[in-house]
Amino acid sequence: MIDLRDQQPFASGGNRHCYRHPQQPELCVKVMRRGRVAELRGRAPWYKALVSDKRFDDNEREVEGYAQPALRSAGSHSPVWHHLPRWYGIQQTSEGPGAVSQIIVDADGQPAPTLEDYLHEHGLDAPIRGALERFSDWLRATRVLTKNILPHNLVVRDEGGQPELYLIDGLGNASFLPLAELFDYFSLRYIERRILRMWQRIHWEVSDKSLTWKQTERRRGRV
Repeated sequence: MIDLRDQQPFASGGNRHCYRHPQQPELCVKVMRRGRVAELRGRAPWYKALVSDKRFDDNEREVEGYAQPALRSAGSHSPVWHHLPRWYGIQQTSEGPGAVSQIIVDADGQPAPTLEDYLHEHGLDAPIRGALERFSDWLRATRVLTKNILPHNLVVRDEGGQPELYLIDGLGNASFLPLAELFDYFSLRYIERRILRMWQRIHWEVSDKSLTWKQTERRRGRV
């Protein structure tokens, strides 16, 4: 068991706390907030509340995301790991089941900053535009499927004097039908939609935000 009782999370999202592994600091352990699954179930429409607790558990969804065809048989030197943390499965912790993966760190060994933080400090400058283009090309080449790509789910690390992006959350197929996992035509269409929506969200992040993101989505139409 991973004992997290004396640990403080280095980051927390709406659903999970993120800890550094106490014995292996190169690893990240994500644990659902206590009571969050029940809270999400209670807020869900009646037809969604009929499914199992796994559908409300981000750790379980991450298991599914890493089990997708593009990653299922990827070797240690596969290009799929160029923009993804390596995955070590679900392990038991003192705070409940933990999703264990590689932690992406900066030059000082600290958790790498998010793209959201980078954009607030530097804006959409040329180096990060290049990183976003390389990340987009990687999605197309590897056919890794993601849900909507949000700036706080990408982290930025300097590699060889230029920034590179890593997706730390949001793997998986957001479509109801698994067509993108089965057919190249549908996977490419799906990925292009995710890339387009990623750019839309990034441009909103660096805007004056006179409109909320939901208002911006309604004006442009969902992708």
